[in-house]
Amino acid sequence: MTDTTTGPALEATAGSAHGAASFVEAPAIADDNPALFAGDTGVLPYEARRALALVLQRRYLSAAAHPAEWKALLAHQNVLASRCHDLFVELVVDRDYEIAYKRQVREPGLSIPVLLKDEPYKRVETLLMLFARNRFRQEQGAGERAAHVDAEELVDYALGFLAADETNLAARRREIDNAVATLVREHVLDEVAEGRYRVQPVVEILLPVDRLRELTSWLRGRAAVAPSDGRAGVTDDEADEVGEVDETDAVDAVDEDEEARA
Repeated sequence: MTDTTTGPALEATAGSAHGAASFVEAPAIADDNPALFAGDTGVLPYEARRALALVLQRRYLSAAAHPAEWKALLAHQNVLASRCHDLFVELVVDRDYEIAYKRQVREPGLSIPVLLKDEPYKRVETLLMLFARNRFRQEQGAGERAAHVDAEELVDYALGFLAADETNLAARRREIDNAVATLVREHVLDEVAEGRYRVQPVVEILLPVDRLRELTSWLRGRAAVAPSDGRAGVTDDEADEVGEVDETDAVDAVDEDEEARA
């Protein structure tokens, strides 16, 4: 960890020893961590502060989107983790996917003010993430550097889970469009052209095994879901028409993640 405890008083003392015997004033020693605003008492450099702020502000920070901040985060990881711990927040750094994100600390026996709200993705958002996650893995397996999905693919996939007696298709289409917009806003999908999205690696992290298990359970019992609860049901025949990603993919995703944890 970089030592940033050198203070201006020490620098002034060092400079005065030379200044008294010199006709030309010696240039001031550059401050490693100059104040960025009036009253600033922070000790971290600008990029490291930005990295911390972005992690706290966004769902995640990626090296691809913010290379300077990612580099600063790695250089000051211990300090930034300590800053987060002061707020009862854990800093998680995944160097394989080059992603950093935060997680609320929950410790039995401690009364902890919760800063991070648990806001799980809605079911339609989770379904789209499952589709994107499988596409990401398929492209990775094929040796491709990037995975892409089209808007109509997402829409068609989600519409495949509508109840057989669903009549308000316009409302459901708006719901799906809103779900896509949410995933774009959360940078799970990045729009590279109109109606075409690049799948970001964070989808692997944001769709953990417990959420996959929940989704799998719902897919298995989907025909029994009551229309009154606002959740979409689907018949076995409709499931066969879903396409690339179906119940089997969800089950396989759970199995793969559990094997990885073993």
